[in-house]
Amino acid sequence: MELRQLRYFVAVSEELNFGRAAAREHIVQSALSQQVQRLERELGVRLLERTTHYVALTPAGAAFLVEARRILAHVERAAQVARTARGTSPALRVGIIDASYDSMPQILHEAQARYPDLVIHQVEAGVPEQYQRLVDGRLDVGIGRAALAPSGVASHLFRRDRLGVLVPRGHRFADLDAVPVEALAREPLLLAEKMKAPEFNQFTVEMCRAAGFTPAVHPGTVDSIRAASALVAQGRCLYCVPSSCISALPGTIWRPLTEPASFYPWSILWRAADDSDHVRAVVACARGMSERLGWLVTAD
Repeated sequence: MELRQLRYFVAVSEELNFGRAAAREHIVQSALSQQVQRLERELGVRLLERTTHYVALTPAGAAFLVEARRILAHVERAAQVARTARGTSPALRVGIIDASYDSMPQILHEAQARYPDLVIHQVEAGVPEQYQRLVDGRLDVGIGRAALAPSGVASHLFRRDRLGVLVPRGHRFADLDAVPVEALAREPLLLAEKMKAPEFNQFTVEMCRAAGFTPAVHPGTVDSIRAASALVAQGRCLYCVPSSCISALPGTIWRPLTEPASFYPWSILWRAADDSDHVRAVVACARGMSERLGWLVTAD
């Protein structure tokens, strides 16, 4: 069994498409397929079900995928240790949800100031994917709502972010200082793509239900804040979003929600067993910035 076979198998498992997996690994599709088949022969078990129309993991393949990711993550960490030992700059892999949010960039800026030689790789991924990447070692730090964090992921709440609503210019809410939550009952609300931000969608829906209504959901979803703001600007829907990203959204107007005011909880996420200096430094920066900027103060 070779490491490249594990890498190719993981690529196919994540893409569920041999063509995309081959492009991702910069290899021709036939060679990638041969290596995966060779891996199955060496293991004596079928890992993938494949036809001309689809690719799916078998139960054995799903179990093997977990271990294959761990092996590759261990190899990567071993390489990082070796590079650090010879004086190469340390690296940190950090998950972000959307480049429009400002919390993690501010935290990383401070961490970079403390450790100028630290190489930071930002990976855009939804919270469920960040959980998986943290557990199997492909991420060192993440950010998101920690309510559904698995047991292997530690968290620290550092910001309660005022929730508001994006409206198009000329909308009846645009002239208000704040918008009562119950007023959203008569508006189509856009939700995020559910595989990327299910916890944010849940938070929005629960807020509406607590105000006595189930929101009318705009058909279709988006996978970025900028895409959402474009739909809002066209007058197709409204979008609930925290205050931490509004500076990056031209063409729309943000109004805080009230009656009651709502605050989205942001937490730093990391692998519970990871006690490395740079992970602890990022967590410490989040704590310190939270205290200085009053990110946990929620007075309306």
